[in-house]
Amino acid sequence: MIDRRFIGWKSEPVVVEVEKGQLRLFAEATGETNLIYFDEEAAKAAGHPSLPAPPTFAFCLFNLAGQPYSYLRLMGVDIACLLHGEQAFEYLAPYYAGDALTLATEIADITTKKNGALDLVEARTDAINQRGQLCVKQRTVLIVRNESKL
Repeated sequence: MIDRRFIGWKSEPVVVEVEKGQLRLFAEATGETNLIYFDEEAAKAAGHPSLPAPPTFAFCLFNLAGQPYSYLRLMGVDIACLLHGEQAFEYLAPYYAGDALTLATEIADITTKKNGALDLVEARTDAINQRGQLCVKQRTVLIVRNESKL
């Protein structure tokens, strides 16, 4: 079982640059067809300063931050026993190609289920742009199978 003392642990902030190429590739991979995600002139004509980030691109930002799940090592989690449980996003302000977002993660909760067979780790990551605006709140729940309890 994971030590509940990790609740409240906070990562060091990491700055991630939002790049046009990444936004275009993500939009294409997710089947987006709106030109504002591909063509900067179309984006500007629609009132955006540059290419906007497509929905759920925040998950990519988290992974681009480098070692996004480093807290699992600190907790002694064997990643072979890890399952992705849930992902949620709260969008508070748009962000665009050229923005620099600062990401910081906090362990919000750790709960034990199934008589100790499973631990659920809830992490929350905030993305704040270079103007100090909170753009995205991301919530992730990871499930750790405790093999000795199965």
